[in-house]
Amino acid sequence: MRAGIRAGMGVAAVAAIAAGLVTGCDAGERDRALPWCPTVEGYAVDCGTVPRPLVEGRAELGTVDVAYARIKHPGGAPAAGTILPNPGGPGVPMISHAAEAAQVTAGLLTDHDVLLIDPRGTGLSGPIDCGVGADEYQLGTREQQRDAVGRCADRLGDKAAGYTSAATVDDFDAVRAQLGIDKVIPYGISYGTYLMPVYAQRHPDRVASMVLTGAYPADHDPLQRPNAAAVSLALQRICERSRACDGTTAVDDLRAVATRVREHPLPVRAKSDVLLTEAKLASLVFEAATSNVGAAPEHMTPLGLLPAALHASVRGDDSGLSEFVRLTTEEPAYENIGLYITVACNDYPSLWSREAALPQREQQYRQRVAESAGQFGAFSAEGFTAGQRDGGDACLRWPGIPGHQRPDQVTTPLPDVPVLVLSGDLDAITPDANGKLVAAKFPRATFISVPNTGHVPDLEPSGCVVGVVAGFVRTGAVSGAECVASLPPIVVAPVTN
Repeated sequence: MRAGIRAGMGVAAVAAIAAGLVTGCDAGERDRALPWCPTVEGYAVDCGTVPRPLVEGRAELGTVDVAYARIKHPGGAPAAGTILPNPGGPGVPMISHAAEAAQVTAGLLTDHDVLLIDPRGTGLSGPIDCGVGADEYQLGTREQQRDAVGRCADRLGDKAAGYTSAATVDDFDAVRAQLGIDKVIPYGISYGTYLMPVYAQRHPDRVASMVLTGAYPADHDPLQRPNAAAVSLALQRICERSRACDGTTAVDDLRAVATRVREHPLPVRAKSDVLLTEAKLASLVFEAATSNVGAAPEHMTPLGLLPAALHASVRGDDSGLSEFVRLTTEEPAYENIGLYITVACNDYPSLWSREAALPQREQQYRQRVAESAGQFGAFSAEGFTAGQRDGGDACLRWPGIPGHQRPDQVTTPLPDVPVLVLSGDLDAITPDANGKLVAAKFPRATFISVPNTGHVPDLEPSGCVVGVVAGFVRTGAVSGAECVASLPPIVVAPVTN
């Protein structure tokens, strides 16, 4: 459900947790036999690969070498634990971000190891290329996105069955076993919060505790109505807290602009030309605009600009709206877009029967959307669902895997271990409502909504959130979380009439 700009923020967040750890140590050491093994100053790093079948029982489809890099704590004592982070996507690698990952686990790397694994299909683990460009998919029209999905499926053929969340977590466990690690502490960010519970279901005896930040459940609403509601809620919250605008007016302005560009799309010249339709506006508002919010609360963000831009647009001045589009499309994609498409289309719930032919799929999709009219806040049902790059009808032309059991169809109990779930209360990508659903699935979970932060809350600079996480990893209990109440509101541009 989460990628692009948000995935890149997830990488930075992992950096925030594995950080505070670089304190005047000698230069790091790495496995010299592997030229790709990263150097992390102050820490030894051991690296390797584990060969894995691409598709179980289909030897003719080949294998994939899953690459790992373990950042080892100083000293000779056994590790107190091993943190296993995944920064989301799907499709974001970990090993290339080793230096950042060693900057975030603040005090944890003093006695914990951090195990970085590139998921199959990305980074150093056999990156896939199914003929789709990241910008093409991120900035293209809905029809172009559907065509890209079909092209990706055609290019991969039967090999597409090898790229699922279940296969990825089985790879993770194979690496764990090869290294002789008894238990890991999965740390999921964004899509990582979807992936790591799959690990916990398939390998429950190997989980010590778990951190999930920017979370959503495997059985999330395929229409993503909580995300649409969270857009309105975020606008109301930033207006109320900043006193720079009126929240009800901001939502009304968003509805008016969405209606206008639905009927008369607005061309905007950005990194590449963007046609601002209602669907594209929805995508940029709920995905891009709520990413990284709170990381630098004193700086203006696209979300902080949005109420004023919408208000001016309603009155005939689109300059602020055009600037919002430029700001939310300038960041590069961080994930392998082919893997992003493949995992999302293989694993996420769909709005049609996967056994149906394309015309029947289209009919089933239209019916589901029509039945949900009026349930998407400031957007129409058609506009918001078409704005979901990993939902709506994006995967309509994906053939799927015969007999594949999606994660939302798995009923295996989750392990009874301590779990910390964090959501930013300005996040419309993985909103509070979804984080609460995730926490409710675990016997021992604590949910924290972090005010004035977006996707993901670990990015806030005070150290409050990463401190809570570090304390939880050490003890399995949550303490000191009252500091989230003091996080400052973001800057919002004043709205003038």
